[in-house]
Amino acid sequence: DVTTLLDTDDTLSYRRPGIGADVLGRLRRGHWAIQRHLDLHGLRRDAARDALAEFVRQAERDGLRCVRIVHGKGNGSPGREPVLKDKVKRWLVQKNQVIAFTQASAADGGHGALLVLLRGSPRPR
Repeated sequence: DVTTLLDTDDTLSYRRPGIGADVLGRLRRGHWAIQRHLDLHGLRRDAARDALAEFVRQAERDGLRCVRIVHGKGNGSPGREPVLKDKVKRWLVQKNQVIAFTQASAADGGHGALLVLLRGSPRPR
C-alpha cells in the first residue's frame, strides 16, 4: 500500500526534528491546498537549484504554506533515470523555510513531484 510505503520509506518524505509524523500524513492527504507550483522540467542542475531557491524565498515572502515541486520522473533523461529527484530533496532539506515534504499523490504528479510544507509566516501587511 502506497500510504504505508510513504510512512516507512524515509527517502520518500522528510520532516524537520520536532515536526510530528501526523503532519506528513495530513500533507499527503491534502490537508493543505497547493498554493503554487514550480516545474523544473528541462532545467539543468544549476538552473534548477537557483529556480528552487528563488521559488521557496518568494513563497515565504508571499506567506504560502503548501507548494508543489515538479522534478520529473526521468522519462526524458539518459537511462530514463530522474536527474533532479534526489538533488531537489537535498536542496529542500537545506532550506530553513521547509518543514516537511512528501511524494505527491498520483493526481499531483506522483513520483515526479513533491508536496512541500513551508513554515507558517505572517503575510505582509
